[in-house]
Amino acid sequence: MYCYQCQENAGNQGCRFKKGVCGKEDHTADLQDLLIYSLKGLAIRARNVKDEETILKVGRLISVSMFMTITNANFDDKRFLPQIASVLKMRDSLGTLEDNLPDCATFQVTSEAAMREKATKVSILNESDEDIRSLKETITYGMKGICAYGDHAEMLGFEDIAIYRFMIDMLATLVEDHPLDKWVGAVLETGKFSVAVMDLLDRANTETYGHPVITEVNIGVRNNPAILISGHDLKDIEELLIQTEGTGVDVYTHGEMLPAHYYPAFKKYAHFAGNYGNAWWKQNTEFASFNGPIILTTNCITPVQDTYKDRIFTTGSVGYPNVQHIPDRTDGHSKDFSALIELAKTCPPPTEIETGKIIGGFAHNQVIQLADKIVEAVKSGAIKRFVVMAGCDGRHKTRSYFTEVAEQLPEGTIILTAGCAKYRYNKLDLGDIGGIPRVLDAGQCNDSYSLVKIAMALKDAFELDSINDLPLSFDIAWYEQKAVTVLLALLHLGVQNIHLGPTVPAFLSPNVVQVLINNFNIQPTTNPQNDIDLMMAGK
Repeated sequence: MYCYQCQENAGNQGCRFKKGVCGKEDHTADLQDLLIYSLKGLAIRARNVKDEETILKVGRLISVSMFMTITNANFDDKRFLPQIASVLKMRDSLGTLEDNLPDCATFQVTSEAAMREKATKVSILNESDEDIRSLKETITYGMKGICAYGDHAEMLGFEDIAIYRFMIDMLATLVEDHPLDKWVGAVLETGKFSVAVMDLLDRANTETYGHPVITEVNIGVRNNPAILISGHDLKDIEELLIQTEGTGVDVYTHGEMLPAHYYPAFKKYAHFAGNYGNAWWKQNTEFASFNGPIILTTNCITPVQDTYKDRIFTTGSVGYPNVQHIPDRTDGHSKDFSALIELAKTCPPPTEIETGKIIGGFAHNQVIQLADKIVEAVKSGAIKRFVVMAGCDGRHKTRSYFTEVAEQLPEGTIILTAGCAKYRYNKLDLGDIGGIPRVLDAGQCNDSYSLVKIAMALKDAFELDSINDLPLSFDIAWYEQKAVTVLLALLHLGVQNIHLGPTVPAFLSPNVVQVLINNFNIQPTTNPQNDIDLMMAGK
């Protein structure tokens, strides 16, 4: 295997042994590479298709397939083998359309053994030029996030055929030979559609469940049996809440599902008890102490431990060997969570690991309602600067940097956050500024778009030409590919002076890093005080 798509890859030089740092086996990594390779072949066949219904089918298949390859989403070969077969079947149903198609658009496999053999031959290292490989992989990882967000939106009935056509065209382009400047342009084009898909998902979530509102979320426990839901999929939590109502079983969120509490549509459920635990990487201990069943709706699942292996379920894009999987919806019916509910009734209540409440719900609609108050606080000098600290959390010890930054920021600063990076500081007692909490949580990683909308609204309120003219800095934590999507969106919007850490992505070659520094002044994080000084100076 060779994989360097996440922040924790081995030595920041790529996982290249029998097992990746995330726990992914080499044969699974190879199948993921083959799935992406097959999708490129499908895209080549679909590129000139005019029929919109066919484009919708191809786009949906690409979305769910690429979503499966995101870090910590799926470790199960038994899910990848049929997925690859489905891609090849759709690919071949579209005809050849032209002569001399590349191998990805024509290869055939007649058995599982042949598929596994083919999978060992399609490594990303087949692209020999380091800089072009770097840009191609940056595009690929950005597209993985686009597919993840697009898949969530599609579950709620929201699609944009232009996004699907972009995905098809870009996957096909990745097979071609082009000069370096073409690939730099393609990176920014990916950023354009990153913005488009986050806007689509924002509309899907808010039109379905209402705009998030300021909410206090309980982080203690009640004395009832319960189910823990983790991941990102709001449709899953809606159906779980409906099916558990009146059963005596509570529902708690974990990780990136915390922001579900902010949506008005879910507030009517008395058994929606609170949030349990922290970011994804602590699940090894937190899932054990929860005592009841756990459902993973999207990434991030980590290697399953014996202490809870009989209580954990996956659904959607997620998979893990020998873990029960809840099938997808069919014929308009809901997913069936009855197995979790019946198991929960036999389990003791969760073991309490903390008490208190945390506050969130500061998405764009809510914050814009506070715009006059915020503008006045800036003009009076009470608020000196906003710092966007969105993105991912992870196990890397250097991530204590983000907690230290939050603790050491001057009192006149407001932290705008989204994603599981929030768990590094959302339980700190940082106080408020004139009643405005110093940590404003907009929601999940995809809700980073909310932070952009907030910045644009503040730009207009201050009658500025660019969001770069605002007293606003970016200190972004990245881990996996959806964070890459968010980063590319910011680059497309022309955001400057982004501090990025805790490490420079391994898939960025030195020359590509220099391009980002020259064009956007992206800066690797250094130490808290140095970076705080730079940000407070607008650098």
